[in-house]
Amino acid sequence: MKLLTLVFVLLFFSFGSAQNSEKLAAIAEFQKKMNRDFKDPEHSPLKEYDRKQFEALDFFPADTSYSVVAEFVRTPYETPFEMPTTTDRKPVYVKYGEAYFTLNEKEYKLNLYQNQELILNPEYEDYLFIPFTDLTNGVTTYSGGRYLDMRIPKGKDLVIDFNKAYNPYCAYNGKYSCPIPPAENHIDMRIYAGVKDFQKEGN
Repeated sequence: MKLLTLVFVLLFFSFGSAQNSEKLAAIAEFQKKMNRDFKDPEHSPLKEYDRKQFEALDFFPADTSYSVVAEFVRTPYETPFEMPTTTDRKPVYVKYGEAYFTLNEKEYKLNLYQNQELILNPEYEDYLFIPFTDLTNGVTTYSGGRYLDMRIPKGKDLVIDFNKAYNPYCAYNGKYSCPIPPAENHIDMRIYAGVKDFQKEGN
């Protein structure tokens, strides 16, 4: 019996270690892709001078404790609305669902939104958007909050990985128009994960 228990424990920790390694690999790939895009003149949001000086974005150290499994709750029959942005542009979104999760032993909820124009593109028809703010904004992260991208989950579970939180493009270049995270998507804690605020060369 003791032998079976030991085998079970070893298998459990082996499985957990493999899952953790997969998460870390996915985070590393996310960071590499972001850095590639920021160096690429065709995809980079950076101003030309900043792009030429660019080496890499500043990320918090990867931390899988900020990758949480949330309970996804669909919210049908929501009314489309114009989401405020940093400019006069007013893109139309609809609240698609809610994500309930626990982080650092506290319970939180984030709303997920669907862009009504973007879903007309087959590539993004299942795309969901989570703009959020937290207590690091204006200190170690961009003052206007950060974003997460999601795909519509097939079941009730939704993985939210804050290691993949990124800045709005207007954090790098004032020519962009960026959605402002709704007040209900404020997280009352410091999220030490994802992209930090952008520091220009010489700052």
